[in-house]
Amino acid sequence: MNKKLLELRADILLLTVAIAWGVTFLMVQDAIKSVPVYAFLFWRFGIATILMAIIAYKYFDKLNKQTILYGVILGCFLFSAFATQTFGLAYTKSSIIAFLTGLNVIIVPFLAYVVFKEHVRKMVFLSSLIAVCGLYLLTMSGSLSLGEGEILGILCALLFALQILFTDKYSKRVNVYLLVLFQFITVTILSLIFSLSLDSVTFNLDFNQTFLKALIITSIFATVYAFLIQTYMQQFTTPTKTAVIFSMEPVSAGIYGYFVGNELLNSIQLFGATLIILALLLAEIKFKKK
Repeated sequence: MNKKLLELRADILLLTVAIAWGVTFLMVQDAIKSVPVYAFLFWRFGIATILMAIIAYKYFDKLNKQTILYGVILGCFLFSAFATQTFGLAYTKSSIIAFLTGLNVIIVPFLAYVVFKEHVRKMVFLSSLIAVCGLYLLTMSGSLSLGEGEILGILCALLFALQILFTDKYSKRVNVYLLVLFQFITVTILSLIFSLSLDSVTFNLDFNQTFLKALIITSIFATVYAFLIQTYMQQFTTPTKTAVIFSMEPVSAGIYGYFVGNELLNSIQLFGATLIILALLLAEIKFKKK
């Protein structure tokens, strides 16, 4: 398979990851009404760790210190992003946090170009800007100030951007399956520590149908499948395009919410979703030099 087809396949599979995250958003939202956030993360990533260990078992002979270190670093980025996002929700509206988190779509190409000295195609950079505009129209429902919640939201976006960028680096150096496994182990341990410190309950939960449904589906599709695909497929595409593709998450969440949760999107939100889809298409366009 040539390089162009590999990149296209990677982009399509990364799009399925964004859709999986968007579709499970409503499930998680319902689940954490009865289960503390960090307890939910502990159970979600704990189950994902067990499943990933089964998948990665045949690669254990390739385990080394470098793989463990890379996995721990990615896990710290990922958990810290979840943590800042959650704490940010305590200080400001969820719509504002959703928009600020989505700013990683423009932070990724900036860091890739300025810090990592990577070439970023003009069309991809333009699509990032369009995606930010679309995210603003799709998610915003309040005035944007710079308080504690907003600062945490921006920090969350930076952490997600770093997770994407370093996944791009590390996935090309070590075994992908083991890298994902130790990323999950790190998130599980940190979630357990935070849950025991901050949540009212961690183990003796009410395993109701809503919680179990969200737990099983997010563990399999939004965690094992999603992060395994992300880590593996980022070898064949750029982190900037990955960020643009992931901006489809709120779009898929909005569509799923419309059909399943009876959540309506107004004309401005629909225009924002259209801009994000346009950004995704523009990111795929490459102009040949004459």
